[in-house]
Amino acid sequence: MNVLNGKPAKKRKHKHAPRTEPKKPPQPLTESLDQNLSLIHGELVENVDVTFRYMTNEVRMAVILVEGIVDAGKIDRDLLQTLVKPGFGQRDNLSGLTGDALLTAAADAVPLGMVKTVNTVEAIFSGLFGGSAIVLIEGCSQALAVNVSGGEQRAVEETTTQTVIRGPKEGFNENLRTNLSLVRRRIKSPKLASKMLLMGEVTQTEVAMIYLDGIARQEIVDEVYKRLSQIETDAILDSGYIEEFIQDSSYSPFPTLINTERPDVVVGALLEGKVAVMVDGTPFVLIAPALFTRYFQSSEDYYQRADISSFLRIIRFVAFFLSMLLPALYISITTFHQEMLPTPLLISLAAQREGVPFPAFIEAILMELTFEVLREAGVRMPRAIGPAISIVGALVLGQAAVQAGLVSAAMVIVVSFTAISNFVVPYISMSISARLIRFAMMILGGSFGLFGIMSGMMLVLIHLESLRSFGVPYMTPFSPLRLSELKDVLIRAPQWAMIHRPSTSNPANTKRQSKGQQPLPPQQPEGGGQEGDGS
Repeated sequence: MNVLNGKPAKKRKHKHAPRTEPKKPPQPLTESLDQNLSLIHGELVENVDVTFRYMTNEVRMAVILVEGIVDAGKIDRDLLQTLVKPGFGQRDNLSGLTGDALLTAAADAVPLGMVKTVNTVEAIFSGLFGGSAIVLIEGCSQALAVNVSGGEQRAVEETTTQTVIRGPKEGFNENLRTNLSLVRRRIKSPKLASKMLLMGEVTQTEVAMIYLDGIARQEIVDEVYKRLSQIETDAILDSGYIEEFIQDSSYSPFPTLINTERPDVVVGALLEGKVAVMVDGTPFVLIAPALFTRYFQSSEDYYQRADISSFLRIIRFVAFFLSMLLPALYISITTFHQEMLPTPLLISLAAQREGVPFPAFIEAILMELTFEVLREAGVRMPRAIGPAISIVGALVLGQAAVQAGLVSAAMVIVVSFTAISNFVVPYISMSISARLIRFAMMILGGSFGLFGIMSGMMLVLIHLESLRSFGVPYMTPFSPLRLSELKDVLIRAPQWAMIHRPSTSNPANTKRQSKGQQPLPPQQPEGGGQEGDGS
């Protein structure tokens, strides 16, 4: 990618260590059924779920499938019953057919849509473990891979991490094809492009990159595909694996990729010119590029009125900064800047801290670490008792600590409000960033007071300005300043006012809708009377 937003993007250096085991050349199939089966058995270790079915219909055949990932109804009803019919149910006999003609006759007879030919052992295993049934026929140097994927899988349900009051309730599941269909149902356009990649030398995980052709900027599409294609690893088990391979700043506390399990969020991002990456086996989809302000926008903002959505966004920004700075501000003011407090409040705080044996900094660190332990315990505990443990633990420990004189009541209030503010941010990846920065701010506040906090915030801002997400400045549209895009940042303008797409979209297709769609009250007829009243 050459230049985005007026600045050259940094070149990424990819250094791959030589693989200890060089890749074997593909093993082609032969015309002998027994020899092909021998090649497959030679590569396949003992597996109880791999089934071989042998049959004869004027020619010898074998069907290979993996139980549990195929649809048993399609296997029995559509595949096996077709293959055992004389002449595959379409011809008088097969004795005059050989080679490719025999394979074509079998493919034409199978009443299933996705049938393709494979000619290597590696391609057979790729299709076999991807949910296809493999049909080998005596005299054919190719095989049929018939897509009969199915089996037990989680249904499309409501999301658990990004819930909304008003809006679609569907969420992605672990099946890649299902997730692609959820996006396709919402974007019925031939411009919706998807590219499939196979990742993981061992897991052979399917990964799909989707975008809207003509809306997404081609430089971004090429960069995402380049980074994905350069991944060399044994396993891809979740989109988090890919996130660490393709993100811009691995050591930054701020995320540079959005992850979501909501189809409407992905569709909204695609319509803005972004690229989505789906991974088979996980409901979480990656969206690139990611901007700092995007983490404070919820999909529900676009389903509510503009004034309500704008108010909620401001609340989120305020809560984010409170979750980062509130404990540090309390420590610095009570330790170094007592003159900033009103006298009655200062006396009240002094009275509360009279029996506390620790300075404010140690007190805050202990309380924050205790709450982090309780939060992690609530997540890891069984679902039936996890919330109860978190609530009871926080109440009991907080009250007991105050009564024992280990911490002050004001510190419990500060830590509790900080934790509540942390949950306001819609994306947990950004709320985790606030949790990490909070401890650094507490150290600076406890060491240098407000001067340390201000210095820390300056470093955070400088770091944010230096970040890029696939070549796009992280702080867009604040820096570089883009006035036209401020309609959807701190506040959300009405839908009819957001005419153009963000700068991440294709420069040739930035217009999203027509002007002049603001609703206006009906005009009164001349004379001041109403139509049809006889005046």
